[in-house]
Amino acid sequence: MRFAFVSCQHFEAGFYTAWEHLAQEDLDFVVHLGDYIYEGGASASGVRQHLPVSEIMTLEDYRNRYAQYRSDANLQSAHALFPFIVTWDDHEVENNYAGDVSENNGDADPTNNVPAAEFRARRARAYKAYFEHMPLDPRLRLKGAGAQLFRRFDWGRLAQFHVLDTRQFRSDQPCGGAKDLLAPAGDDLVISCGEEFNPSATLTGAEQEKWLLAGLRHSKSRWNVIAQQVMMTAVDFGPGLARFDPRVAGLQIRNVDAWDGYVAARNRLLGSVLDKEIANLVVLSGDIHSSWVADLKPDFADPASPTVGTEFVGTSITSDFSPKFIPIIEGALLDPANAHVKFFDGASHGYVRCSVTPERWRSDYRVVDTVLLPTATVRTLKSFIVQDGRAGSLVA
Repeated sequence: MRFAFVSCQHFEAGFYTAWEHLAQEDLDFVVHLGDYIYEGGASASGVRQHLPVSEIMTLEDYRNRYAQYRSDANLQSAHALFPFIVTWDDHEVENNYAGDVSENNGDADPTNNVPAAEFRARRARAYKAYFEHMPLDPRLRLKGAGAQLFRRFDWGRLAQFHVLDTRQFRSDQPCGGAKDLLAPAGDDLVISCGEEFNPSATLTGAEQEKWLLAGLRHSKSRWNVIAQQVMMTAVDFGPGLARFDPRVAGLQIRNVDAWDGYVAARNRLLGSVLDKEIANLVVLSGDIHSSWVADLKPDFADPASPTVGTEFVGTSITSDFSPKFIPIIEGALLDPANAHVKFFDGASHGYVRCSVTPERWRSDYRVVDTVLLPTATVRTLKSFIVQDGRAGSLVA
C-alpha cells in the first residue's frame, strides 16, 4: 500500500508546487486531513489573493471559494489521478470553531459572541458546500446542520483507517477568555489552567469515541490507523518559551486546540490501546503547518508510561508556520518532558508519503524548496519506519 497524506493548503500563502510533485508519485490514494480551503478574506501580502475579498459567510461565498481553490491545475491533476479520503478541520467553516461555538466567543469582548443558532446556520452552509465539492461516498448525507463524516476504510487485511471528525462534536477549548493569561490572548497556546483535564471534555463526542474504541478493539488488520486533524502528542512549550520570557519559567504551556486540551479523552483512547493490546497503532495528523514524529503514551505525565503507537504529523501544502516559533519549539524539545518527540521541522512545506507492508511502515517527509514560486524541486527531508509488532518509530 502506497499513499500520501496532506493538509492545510492556504491558497494565498503559496503556490501548489507540492501537489505538482505529489501527482508524479506512484500512489494508491491520498488522505486529506482538513483545511482544504481557508475562510478568511483577501490579504495583500499573499502570492495570490482570495475571492471574495471579505471573509466568506454565505453558501455562494463558500461555493466560490472551493471553485477558486479547484482552479489550480496542480490540485486538479492530483484529483484526476488518485482517489481521495477526506475529512474536514476548522477552516472549512471558521478558524478554531468547536461544535456550535464560534471562535469569536472566546474574545475578551462578550459583544463579539455569536449565538449558537446563528453559528450553526453558518456551519450548515459551509458543510453543504463541502459535500457539494469533495469526493465523498454518495451514501453520506447531510442531516440538518450536521453530518456523520467519521468512517472506516479497509485495505484488505493490511490496514484499517479510522477517519475522525474532531470539530463538529467537540466541546469548547479550555482555558479561554479571562483564563487565557498568555499573550496574545485568543490563540491556541495557553498556560495550563486545569480545565484541560476535565473528564467531560471531548474532541470526538461520546458516540464517535465509542465507535472508535470498538473499531480498534475488533480490528483484524495488521496496521491500525487513525487519520485525524490535530496533534495527539503532548507537548509542553513552556521550557522553550521560558528561554525568551523568564516570566513563564516553570509553567506548562499547551496547545489546547489539539488533544492537549482534552487530556482525559486522550488518556481514555491510548489507555484502551494499551489495555486491549491493540498493535501497530499509527496516527496521522495535520493542522499545525509543521512536521513531527512522536511516540504515543497512555499517560504523557508519567515518565514510565509505555509507548503504544506512533504519530506522524504532516506539514502544510502551503500554510504558514511562524519562523519566530521554531527556536521556541526546538528549545522545548530539549526538555525531558518532551523526550517522546523524535522529530520536528517548521520550515518546510510538502506532504508525507507512506509505504506499508505487513512487516514495515515507512513515512517519507517530502518537502519543496519554496511555495513562493510557481515551480520548485522536491526532496525527502527525513524518513521514519515502524516495524510490525514494535511500538515507536525509528529513523530510516
